[in-house]
Amino acid sequence: MWFRNLQLYRLPKNWATKSARLEEELAVLVLQPCGASAAQSLGWVPPCAGGALVHVVNRQYLLALAAEEKLLPTSVVKQFADERANAIEDAEGRRVGRKEMRELREAMTIELLPRAFTRRRTTFGWIDPINGWLVIDAAAPAKAEEFLEQLRKAVAGLPATLIKVNQSPSAAMTGWVAEGEAPSSFTLDQDLEMCSAENAKVRYVKHTLEGEEIGQHIAKGKVVTRLALTWGERISFLLNEKLEIKRLAFLDILKEEADGQAENEDERFDLDFTLMSGELARLLDDLIAALGGEVAGVA
Repeated sequence: MWFRNLQLYRLPKNWATKSARLEEELAVLVLQPCGASAAQSLGWVPPCAGGALVHVVNRQYLLALAAEEKLLPTSVVKQFADERANAIEDAEGRRVGRKEMRELREAMTIELLPRAFTRRRTTFGWIDPINGWLVIDAAAPAKAEEFLEQLRKAVAGLPATLIKVNQSPSAAMTGWVAEGEAPSSFTLDQDLEMCSAENAKVRYVKHTLEGEEIGQHIAKGKVVTRLALTWGERISFLLNEKLEIKRLAFLDILKEEADGQAENEDERFDLDFTLMSGELARLLDDLIAALGGEVAGVA
């Protein structure tokens, strides 16, 4: 149970919600099998097989939103629609127009959906009601918004908002790179992306960030939009200008702390979640502080 990407939302600290109440609210929108004529089905599932919809460890909540999707490529729909159009032209001696062709494709989609394969994907979310975090493990904002939208449907008045900081991540990262030093608890790694106002980009991968070349880019007006960092020699990640955390990696020294402590898979799952949530809460506190803290009245 290790998240790979973090989309961050703020909840009130010491958010007064009980896991039992949250369980009841999610139960209204559990995952239903994708119907024969439906392209997708969304719903809540237990994060741990055979468990509750809200997995609770040390007052930390883990949720899982599953999606069942029909795999129906547009090329397949087009192929069947073209075949149907050719049959109409041969039988009726006329050409199928653009509007009728569009209607044929829509009809073929409905006809083919019951025969399409179904795949499932799962998006995990962590709620820290004590420190006021909703963190969604999603690389793309759209997946996080999908999770949040379903959570809002289940939990009326969910007080989740995008986090706002006093210093933009781009400005802060540019300053760190220019100075050659990250704030306390962080170190600069070797992946970097910079962008100009004209959207000209330069990217460094596994490249030392020291030297005149990078300084010259900054002097010419480029700002840092992605920067690899390590926190406390325990977690490495890539921070971008939207305050999204990508490529999250829990280093071996951290994972070794859980080795040998679990007697079965369920215990290992809980240990990993406990360790992950505790470390991420500290990382996020340090990161927000490094960005000048939150805008007054938000936290």
